[in-house]
Amino acid sequence: MNIRFKTEEIERTILSQYATLSSETKGRMTLEDKCEIRTDFQRDRDRIIHSKAFRRLKHKTQVFISPGGDHYRTRLTHTLEVAQISRTISRALRLNEDLTEAIALGHDLGHTPFGHTGEKVLNELHPGGFRHNEQSLRVVDYLEHDDHRVGLNLTYEVRDGILNHTGKNFPHTLEGIVVRRADRIAYINHDIDDAIRANIIRNEDLPKDCIKILGKSHGERINTMILDIIECSIDSPQISTSDEVEYYTKKLREFMFEKVYLNKNAKSEEEKAKYVITELYDYYLSYPDKLSVIDKKFYEEKKLSKEDMICDYIAGMTDRYAINLFYNIFIPKPWEKY
Repeated sequence: MNIRFKTEEIERTILSQYATLSSETKGRMTLEDKCEIRTDFQRDRDRIIHSKAFRRLKHKTQVFISPGGDHYRTRLTHTLEVAQISRTISRALRLNEDLTEAIALGHDLGHTPFGHTGEKVLNELHPGGFRHNEQSLRVVDYLEHDDHRVGLNLTYEVRDGILNHTGKNFPHTLEGIVVRRADRIAYINHDIDDAIRANIIRNEDLPKDCIKILGKSHGERINTMILDIIECSIDSPQISTSDEVEYYTKKLREFMFEKVYLNKNAKSEEEKAKYVITELYDYYLSYPDKLSVIDKKFYEEKKLSKEDMICDYIAGMTDRYAINLFYNIFIPKPWEKY
């Protein structure tokens, strides 16, 4: 009995004509036997969830660096919120929910410690620049490797969605575009929630016209944005939003940039984070032999540079690992005589 065959048949029967069928995937970079139980997209989702890079997201910054409170978002909780919003939209539009979930769970695997602050620093330091979406693809293609496999060997459609969840290029599947839009819905709304919790803004500070159209509460705004996408995209070959909701969503995002993302109080530790990453990068540039935890043979075989090796190492760190490493390297230890 092959359960995967039955699942693929169900997809062909119930999904939208615009959905991406798992049986019609463009395949993997390296050919491998198919699973008898899971479709290719379900298998990709599981590989991402079981990866070390996914586990590290729980200790990576979303907006507030190393927050002390238990209820602030991390890169992991952001990822889970994006996955849930994406699945809700995909299910309503009869798209491939498994593909959507896999893309959503993997979209931020390449994010640095200290959030976008870390990304900006590595982009300045590394000769080839640094973009977290490209790094996420690098993680699933190469960096998550073991004795049996280099990379997670994901399908083309999942890799495409991860790479193009942000930036100028759009995904080639509707499922990937759903994740791209869900990412924005998630971070705008949960960042508002966290900023209010941190006393950076108050609920009354939010633009009145945005609140009138999108909703007064966190849940109302998310619901409005999700419903708008569904109503504008159902039985359509594209994922759309209404002009009204798009306008006020952008206005709310601009408000967040002005009041939170660029706010000196919210970013009070940003300079310290920049300093930590810069010093670590320069240290390993001078002493690459200290990178004992890196599989240097892998980089030699791929003909990658010393800078690539350092960048990959730092990008994979959690906030607390980067801080502890900085402390161990640069902070003098008390002399102990035995």
